[in-house]
Parts: sequence; C-alpha cells; structure tokens
Amino acid sequence: MIIFLFDRTSKLKVISNLNESSYYVNNYINFDLIWNIGIGFGLLSTTSTIVYNLVTILIALVIFILFLVFITSKNLDKLIYALIIGGAAGNLYDRLIYKAVPDFIDIHYSNFHWFTFNVADIFITIGIIIFIVKGFLIKD
Repeated sequence: MIIFLFDRTSKLKVISNLNESSYYVNNYINFDLIWNIGIGFGLLSTTSTIVYNLVTILIALVIFILFLVFITSKNLDKLIYALIIGGAAGNLYDRLIYKAVPDFIDIHYSNFHWFTFNVADIFITIGIIIFIVKGFLIKD
C-alpha cells in the first residue's frame, strides 16, 4: 500500500506540474512526461482497444496471482512480492483511469537515453532483481 501511494503521489505531482514540458535535473536525469500505452519499456504499444484491454486484463490477473502467492509467502518473499505488486498496482491503476501510464524519469548520458520510466517501475525492477538474486544465492 505504501508503494502504491508513493507511486500515485509522484505521478500526480508530475502530471499536475509537467504537462507538456520537461524539467532538467542534471546532465543525467530529466523529468519528461510521456504517456505509455504499452507495458514495460513501451512493449506491446498499440492503438487497438481490444489488445490494450486484453493486456490490461492479463496484468490484473498476474497481480491477483502474485497477491495469492504473497499471502502464503514468508519473510524476504513477502517483501519481494510487495514491491512487485505495489508497483504493478500503481501502473494498473493508471491504465484503468488514464488509459496510459505516465512515465517521466528520463535517464541519459549525452545523446543516449534509457527508456523513460516511473516510480512504480523502480519498485517492480527492485523486486524482480531481489527475486533473481535470491534464486541464485538462497536455497530453501
């Protein structure tokens, strides 16, 4: 819930302040609002309402399944699933309310720009990285 609220707060602040402009932070980070209709990194972006709705339903199902796993998990696994679910729920909320996910963190070096992302994506990524590292290092 905290992750979801943190994500919502960051997105509302950016949406209300950036609109169509960019905010320069330093030589490596800008805040630049874009609306992502796809999934991570803009994959599966489409103008088809049917495909968009099917992807949204699939995301909701995955979140529901992760929540069921979260309920039965313990310790570090609970943290992992909480990070992923909180971030995914934030992005799902945007897909349902705005019909797109506001991405705004633009990491770059010179002319190379990484994919623009948001706070929810950070938590999802951290959760997945911990999950992978745990899989390699910790044997249950």
